[in-house]
Amino acid sequence: MCFPKKWLMPVVLSSRRPRLQYMSTRLLSVLLLCIFLTLPLGATEKLPERGIVAHRGENGVFPENTIAGFLEAVRLGASQIEFDVRHTKDGVAVIMHDETVDRTTNGKGKVAELTFAEIRSLDAGVKKNERFAGTTIPTLEEALDCLPQTLWINVHTYTDKPLEVARIIIEKNRQHQAFMACGRSAALAVKKEYPQIMICNMERRGEDVSRYIRETIEWKCDFIQLRQLGTPEEMTLLKDAGVRINFFSARNPRQFREFVEAGVDFPLVDGMGAFVAIAEEMFGGKP
Repeated sequence: MCFPKKWLMPVVLSSRRPRLQYMSTRLLSVLLLCIFLTLPLGATEKLPERGIVAHRGENGVFPENTIAGFLEAVRLGASQIEFDVRHTKDGVAVIMHDETVDRTTNGKGKVAELTFAEIRSLDAGVKKNERFAGTTIPTLEEALDCLPQTLWINVHTYTDKPLEVARIIIEKNRQHQAFMACGRSAALAVKKEYPQIMICNMERRGEDVSRYIRETIEWKCDFIQLRQLGTPEEMTLLKDAGVRINFFSARNPRQFREFVEAGVDFPLVDGMGAFVAIAEEMFGGKP
């Protein structure tokens, strides 16, 4: 094949008797791309150490747990996006917090008693604002597909099929950034089958925060999601064990500052736009 000379670059093919040959830079680009694609996903990506968690996406303006809300949270600079997973009657993993669709859609009924076709026919945006009419409930695959590789994905798992959730995370090559927030029994089942999946311990044990922190460390979980702060010593123990600390939730910028100064890595917030300025101030850049 003949290439214009401007596409060619010299390459040394022999160290014993150096001689210049020419290789197509387009071919070289393809080769480099192939090498890059064989690297484990996340190997070249640096995930945030601290920042805002967009609870159910940017739900201040956009409908919660929708693609539009997730994309807006990304645009605003979220370091972590939290969403909720349930399974439909016919076994499709969809993004929905409540047990029923009543609050957030124009339909009624339990997610587990509706087929995916019935779920998909519902409007998940019109109750938030007329301009979001026609918004659909996304699947787990669609939620993962819309998010970049450079932020954490908090997959809050409300389902009796946690292995299916883990399988999808792995199939989508998001195990370097997506973690499952679930109880102890689900976590044990997932780690037995898919040890590469990260876990956020949601076995809170009521208001016994000391026990919650102790068990999270003992169980070697990757994340914890506090509802109240531990003592300074307990927060240090979490840090020393490599546990990333989420907190539900910061209600205003003042609380956000207090939680971060106490050692929280990722406060969850509703209405992310109100927290961008304080996050930029505290973290010296994007949230």
